[in-house]
Amino acid sequence: MDLQRVAMARTSPDLNLLALLLCLLFPLHLGSPLTSKDWDFHENDISYDHATPTTQEEKERVEKFDISKLNYTAILLELEKGLNAMKKREGRFLEGPRLPRFFTDLGKFLDLEQVVNEIETSIMSTASCTACKVGVGMLQKFVQNGMIKEDIIKAASGFCISLRIETTRVCLGIVNLMADEVVYVVENLVMSPDEICGFVIGDICGIPYNPYHKWKVAFPPVQKPPVQHPKSSSTGMPTLKVLHLSDTHYDPEYQEGSNADCDEPLCCRASSGPVKSPGDRAGYWGDYRKCDTPSRTIHSMLQHIAQAHPDIDYIIWTGDLPPHDIWNQTREGNLDVIRATINQMMVYFPKTPIFPALGNHESAPVNSFPPPFVMDNHGVGWLYEELAYQWQRWLPEASSPTIRKGAFYSVLVRPGFRIISLNMNYCNNKNWWLLLNSTDPAQELQWLIYELQNAEDKGEKVHILGHIPPGHSDCLKVWSHNYYTIVNRYEATITAQFFGHTHYDEFELFYDENDRHRVTNIAYIGPSVTSYYKLNPGYRIYYVEGEFPTSQKVVTDHETWVMNLEEANRYGHPRWYQLYSARRAYNMRNLLPEEWNRLVYKMALDDNLFRKYQRFYWKNSVAREDCDSECKKRMLCDLKSGRSNDRKYTCAKITEQVEIQERTDWTDWIYSGFSITSLAVVIPVAAVVIPNVLYFFFF
Repeated sequence: MDLQRVAMARTSPDLNLLALLLCLLFPLHLGSPLTSKDWDFHENDISYDHATPTTQEEKERVEKFDISKLNYTAILLELEKGLNAMKKREGRFLEGPRLPRFFTDLGKFLDLEQVVNEIETSIMSTASCTACKVGVGMLQKFVQNGMIKEDIIKAASGFCISLRIETTRVCLGIVNLMADEVVYVVENLVMSPDEICGFVIGDICGIPYNPYHKWKVAFPPVQKPPVQHPKSSSTGMPTLKVLHLSDTHYDPEYQEGSNADCDEPLCCRASSGPVKSPGDRAGYWGDYRKCDTPSRTIHSMLQHIAQAHPDIDYIIWTGDLPPHDIWNQTREGNLDVIRATINQMMVYFPKTPIFPALGNHESAPVNSFPPPFVMDNHGVGWLYEELAYQWQRWLPEASSPTIRKGAFYSVLVRPGFRIISLNMNYCNNKNWWLLLNSTDPAQELQWLIYELQNAEDKGEKVHILGHIPPGHSDCLKVWSHNYYTIVNRYEATITAQFFGHTHYDEFELFYDENDRHRVTNIAYIGPSVTSYYKLNPGYRIYYVEGEFPTSQKVVTDHETWVMNLEEANRYGHPRWYQLYSARRAYNMRNLLPEEWNRLVYKMALDDNLFRKYQRFYWKNSVAREDCDSECKKRMLCDLKSGRSNDRKYTCAKITEQVEIQERTDWTDWIYSGFSITSLAVVIPVAAVVIPNVLYFFFF
């Protein structure tokens, strides 16, 4: 099956995407069996192009159930009957009614269990694509026919509860939070189901041409400077010491001893249900299961950092402060978490410059970041105004206008060195507002070009911060590809990039658009503070070229520090320690992009080296998952993917290298087997023959 990249594998279920699918698929809850003769009269109601089936099972399902012939008109009539019946029963649908046969058949066709699993793992296949197209077509039809939002909420909640997709309170909470946004967007859309699902899910679903989502940024008429191959600085030169914190996910409701193995997206709270066994109790310092970070763990980390690294020059903080209880969040609640987390930072680093970036969890609902043209109650000014106020303690007043407009800014840290912080939610494909128009929201990328051109003219070096990595499958293809072009154009100016979001310890490489073998840049993806999911808490320290005449402000080394969560909970005391230094652990000459590229290809051929990387990727967690050959290909492909939805071209060579290594391993095993077998035969034969020969000659 053709799968997209691993993105936060087995971590937070994307309830934003789940909510959309619930709102899209809720009509099935009240559907009716439609025979082929019913379909024939309405086969032109909506037309679809299928995602290409990639397995025999998928092909059989598509042949058996042709979604292009769904009778939306008939379903709408049945839906209206069902809603009238539900109103008379006063909401007894919450008790789990018997599902109609049509729904059962269509549910099997859509393989909803697989779809939910794909939403949780962010590994998408044609199953999610098909479910999306069916649901979008239905919802568009029902909105066009005037169905009110309240009926959509009621039916979608019933659908979620009946299928036990989530608990009752999660179903009700997420649908109520998301429905207003989803319905508003659908009412104002001029896109087909193919276009919407291609936009949301990506290449696996096919991306039809749509001028609203095919755009390019404009560059000034200035020639790109000749490419200068970067050189590492000499040892002994001054460096800057930089702390990178990401994905704190502070949970003010974390409770030791509560249920850590609940049936909801976030556990370890008093409301997480009864504890069924002693092993299900939440640990004092956190938990490897679906739990976020208690306040005491954050305080322990910050206190340790302040003591172990008193010489930090500045801090980069790449977002995601609120917890994963996204069905239960409010604007004011998220603002309280932001304020509390900032106050924690100020206690331990009152005089250290901090350069923050906005995560996708800061908004309520999650991932909801309307462009500036969306105003009134739907707008996101409530968040950006608060950020401008909170961030002003670290940033100059000149950064306030762009923060209020779109939560991005540019700061001259010191002469010749600039930091640019981007709002990566304008590339987030779970940000449904971008369906209306994704063309460079808030003109952020055009502004970025302006800032980089000014930096190039002045000879400044630039570091870029953000939350969602640009090569991640969560980043829109059109936005990501434009950003990639910008990095390619200003490769001499941008000397490092820093992101978060995945919770893992990894990186992404950028290559010349005209010469795919030449690596041009690197984006470091910092480890999360939260242990969600199966991870140790961690942070990153970078060493950056300091002040000297030939300084390029490149990263000369980095260290990942972690806390052994299992040990801390067992002994009652956290121990923060350095897990590894990149240069020492990987025996790297320097940390220039080309050296990282060499490392990727070394890992393709050296399983021991890859296993070391995988251990660091999981931050040395005892709960980490195994990684087979397909997993290895995906992980190495991730490292080469600075541009999203481009894996077919980006990863062909590295995949080939892994497969060559696999064949070599099998060949070695077979030859080894033959050798052992030969010895097993020769030795017994010799044991019989040699004594008889000796007997013949001597006796």
